[in-house]
Amino acid sequence: KDARVFFELDQLKKALNAPVEKRLACMEAYGEMLERRDDLYTEYITLLNLTGKYEQAYRCISGHRFHPWEGGEGKIPAQYRNALIHMAQKAADDDREKAIRYLNQALVYPHNLGEGKLIGNTDSDIYYLLGGLYSSPEKAQEAYRLAARGTFDLSSAMYYNDQPPEMMYYAAKALEALGETEEARRRFDAFIEYAGKHMEDKIEIDYFAVSLPDFLIFEGNLDRNNRVHCCLMAALGYLGLGDREKAVQYAERGMGENCSHSSLRSVLEM
Repeated sequence: KDARVFFELDQLKKALNAPVEKRLACMEAYGEMLERRDDLYTEYITLLNLTGKYEQAYRCISGHRFHPWEGGEGKIPAQYRNALIHMAQKAADDDREKAIRYLNQALVYPHNLGEGKLIGNTDSDIYYLLGGLYSSPEKAQEAYRLAARGTFDLSSAMYYNDQPPEMMYYAAKALEALGETEEARRRFDAFIEYAGKHMEDKIEIDYFAVSLPDFLIFEGNLDRNNRVHCCLMAALGYLGLGDREKAVQYAERGMGENCSHSSLRSVLEM
């Protein structure tokens, strides 16, 4: 009956790489507690998205007023985008206009999320998907140009304001769609090179670090997180080059250490 302790228990399960389906079933068994804490409710919504229940996740987000908290920056907007992007992908085959509406909706954060966008947020994934949906070549080209914006600077993505590797992947895909195939290939190769170079790095948090992406109740394994991140880098690189077998191999390797990693799950879906 204690929502804080219940949340901490779930975070322990997450740290021990418990299956997402089991974590979700436990949450649903104690559903009356979930909305008492924003961090707990956000984790529940994350599990809904991880298990493919995108419409339910979106309804939960829409019906709740979230508040900012230290260590929670960007979490609920990420799930809002995630739900709408997947809803758009599901709708794309039968109703292209509906898919476009969902993607455009994902570009605007409603007030109930409790936070706005970071400066430098490129939304490359959304604009790339829009480029593939527009029937007008001019609108498609414009969307791809928007998707291709931003710097290409691979890093450990340890902090909240670091550019996610998925955005750089979609920017490279947009360049490919615009005919800049050599530059796109160079970037995909760089993903793979980064992973090979940094897979065994020993990671330490700077003493003055701020805006870490997680408020850690339990001490995290930074080296494991780095290996998972490098698996994502390699998977994205191989996916971009069209080597699906190696992309799946690295995605599954990363999932073996963190089955709650939404970006690795997205690679497997792609």
